[in-house]
Amino acid sequence: MRTVLVTGPGGAGRTTTAAATALAAARKGRRVLLLTCDRGPAPEAVLGTALPRPTAGVTDGTPWGPPVEAAPGLWAARIATGAHFEDRARDLQERGASLFDLLGATPLDPEELTELPGAEPLAVLSALRAAHAGRDGWDLLVVDMPPAHETVRLLALPEQLRRYLRRLLPAERQAARALRPMLAQLAGVPMPAQRLYETAERWEAELAAVQDVVEAAGTTVRLVAEPGPLAVEELRLTRAGLALQGCRVDTLVANRLLPDTSAGDWLAGLAAEQRTAHKALHEEFLVDGVTVCELPHLGRAPRGRADLAELVTRASSTTIGGGSGAVGVVEGEGLADELDGWDADTSPEPDAWTVEDRLAADGVLVWRLPLPGADRDALDLIRRGDELIVGVGPFRRVLPLPSALRRCTVSGAGLRDGALCVRFTPDPALWPRTP
Repeated sequence: MRTVLVTGPGGAGRTTTAAATALAAARKGRRVLLLTCDRGPAPEAVLGTALPRPTAGVTDGTPWGPPVEAAPGLWAARIATGAHFEDRARDLQERGASLFDLLGATPLDPEELTELPGAEPLAVLSALRAAHAGRDGWDLLVVDMPPAHETVRLLALPEQLRRYLRRLLPAERQAARALRPMLAQLAGVPMPAQRLYETAERWEAELAAVQDVVEAAGTTVRLVAEPGPLAVEELRLTRAGLALQGCRVDTLVANRLLPDTSAGDWLAGLAAEQRTAHKALHEEFLVDGVTVCELPHLGRAPRGRADLAELVTRASSTTIGGGSGAVGVVEGEGLADELDGWDADTSPEPDAWTVEDRLAADGVLVWRLPLPGADRDALDLIRRGDELIVGVGPFRRVLPLPSALRRCTVSGAGLRDGALCVRFTPDPALWPRTP
C-alpha cells in the first residue's frame, strides 16, 4: 500500500493539502483512506463532511473513528488519540498488577485515565501500523500529520524507543526470568510478573512493525508550505531532519500562491515576497528530483468538496523527467501526478548511506550521509563506541557504525553537496594487517 504523510509548518494548510491529495487520487480510481490527527473543526470544514469523534468502544479495534465516505473512493476518519491512550493505560495496569501491589500502588480507575501530553505520536504510529496490517484493501493511505518538527520526532520515535528497550531490558537479562520464582522465595517478596516482561516484548514487536512501515519504499513525506522567508528556513531544517531519519520527500506543495497580477501595493508586495521564496524552494527541491506542486490561493479558505475539487483541477506540478533531465510542467491534478506509475518495487530509494574506499589514495574511508537542506553550523557529530551520534539542529539520531568503520577513528567531517562526509582513518591496533 502506498502511504503519503503530509506535514509542514503550522498553519501552512496541511489538512487542505492532505484532503486534496486524497481527492485527486480517488478521482483517478484509487481507494483512499484519509486519516487526520487534527481534533479541531478544520477537517470537517475542508471535506464538507462530519467526522465522528472517536471514543472508546467505537473504534472496532482500529485506532481511528468510523470512516466516512467523503467522496467516491475516499474515506476519512479521525485518529483516536484519547481512546488509544486509555486502552494502552488499562492494558499496562492489568499486566503490571503484581508489580503495583509490590510497590503498594493503587491502580487508576477508568474515569481517571485522562490523556497525557505525548499520547498523540503513539496513536499516529499505531494508526500507521493498523492501516498496513488491515485487510480493507486500501490503495493509498494519506495521513494529515502534526506540524513539521513534531512529525520528524514522531517518525524517529520507533527506532528510539526500541533502542531504549534494548538498553533497559537486554535479551541476556530476560533469559534470567526463569530464576524469578527461586529469587522470590529467597527474598521473601513477590517478583515482577511475567506479564510485565511480555508487555515489553510485545512493545518491541509493535515498534519494529511501525518502523518497517516508516522505512518502507512505499512511504513518503509530502511537505506543504506557504512560501515566505521563514518557511524557506523551516523547510530546509525539516528536510534535513527527515533525511537524517531516512525518510523520502516525494513532493513539495507550495500552497496559497497569489496571482502575479495582484492589485494594490500591499498585495503586490506580498505576492513578490512569495515568488522570491518559491523560486528558492523550487530550485532547491527540483534539483534533487522532488516534484514541486503549486496550489493557488482561492481568495477564501477552502470549504467543502467543491473548493477541494477546484484546487485539484487548478494544481500544477513541476518535475524533472526523461533521460535528458528536462523540466516539465504538468497542469491539472498535480497532487496525484507523482502517484501515477508509482511502484514500490521500482521506486527510487533515498540516497544510499555509502562508505567510499579512499584508502589507496588518501588513507581514509568516507561515510557519506545525504542531508539535503542541512546547514553546516547546525550539524553536530559525536563518536560513541561503535555508534555515531549525528545532530541536525534539534534533531538527533544514533547510527550504528558499519563493521569496517568500527576499527577506525574519526579524522574529520565536512558538508559537501548536501551530504555529510565523515572521514575515518584505520586504527593500526584494530585494522587487519596486510601480509
